Amino acid sequence: MRRSLLALALGSFALGTGEFTVMGLLPQIAGDLAITIPQAGNLVSAYAIGVVVGAPLLIAAATRLPRRQALVLLIGLYGAAHLLSAVAPNYPMVAAARFLSGLPHGAFFGIAAIVAGMLAEPGRRARAMAMMFAGLTVANIVGVPLSTLLGQIVGWRWTFAVVGLISLAAAVAIRFAVPDVRPEGARPRLAEELRALTRRPVWLTLLVAVLGGATLFASYSYVAPMLTEVAGYPEAAITLLLAMFGVGMTIGNAIGARLADWNPLRAIQVVLAADVVVALALVPAMHNPVSAAIVLFLFAVSTFSLIPSAQLRIIDGAEGAPHMAAGSMHAAFNLANALGAWLGGAAIALGFGLTSVNVVAAVLALLGLLVATVAAWVERPSRQPVPA
Repeated sequence: MRRSLLALALGSFALGTGEFTVMGLLPQIAGDLAITIPQAGNLVSAYAIGVVVGAPLLIAAATRLPRRQALVLLIGLYGAAHLLSAVAPNYPMVAAARFLSGLPHGAFFGIAAIVAGMLAEPGRRARAMAMMFAGLTVANIVGVPLSTLLGQIVGWRWTFAVVGLISLAAAVAIRFAVPDVRPEGARPRLAEELRALTRRPVWLTLLVAVLGGATLFASYSYVAPMLTEVAGYPEAAITLLLAMFGVGMTIGNAIGARLADWNPLRAIQVVLAADVVVALALVPAMHNPVSAAIVLFLFAVSTFSLIPSAQLRIIDGAEGAPHMAAGSMHAAFNLANALGAWLGGAAIALGFGLTSVNVVAAVLALLGLLVATVAAWVERPSRQPVPA
């Protein structure tokens, strides 16, 4: 099982590196393609749109395939799209390649989470999923800083090429290390997969995922200017601080997995309550470099602890037709990326200051907590009538 999960984690490492490294290379991309920084920033949006579009479409196609074969094809498509990005001659072609790169993202993570859960021993499903997701968090510690440095030294196209090669290596590893696990009984039909999205535990958890993800991105999208302009860090320290944030994400992923194996819904409530407290603590903490680093680390731990519980709850709530629901969580997370960044930017534009994004994050976490509390209330066991 460990070898299989490591192969899946290599795929999630490639996905995490490919998604986030472009943010650190926007000046190099803009200069090489003779475009503005905002135009280069649209490459981030192109990827996110690809995730939202691709998750339901590719999962719909993947339900017809054995799961291992689907994973190999999805990560192979991801690698090919990055190699296309590396050789694309102009901005429209690069944007198109970034859109193509996003298409398999949600489908891969959704199916990989299902496979990881099937490989696990009873009572350890969330921890197996978390081990697969660990590749994404390690990407933020190692992959993104190193690939950004590579792009700054030899050019951004080499970064995309390396991500493409890692993705193809992951395809080979999955082909030979992951068993061809199949669902019990008949293969779920597309109609059943779509119907699963209407089940209350699924759509309530998707709403929680949007609000919880927006909590993260409302602050994280503006972490660099907060650290330099408010906390007083030099720009050279940002890479190290972001790597520290990635360590926090990794620890949060592990903690969240243990909480999820205990009780996914209760874990979601605990995590979101912690998010409210930590996000509010970031407001005063950002005015001191030491407290800023400490509380930012805690924010990474708390926000990323949500993912294992949300993923497990969505898969269980789908009741035998989990592919579309599991992949939709990652589409929801990318919607959260856009929502959180927009709301945080709106607070800054209204003149509330850079640290106001953390208040926005706290409000979003509180809304997520309210949704999770409603879910717990409507799903509570019915009381037995008192005997006369």
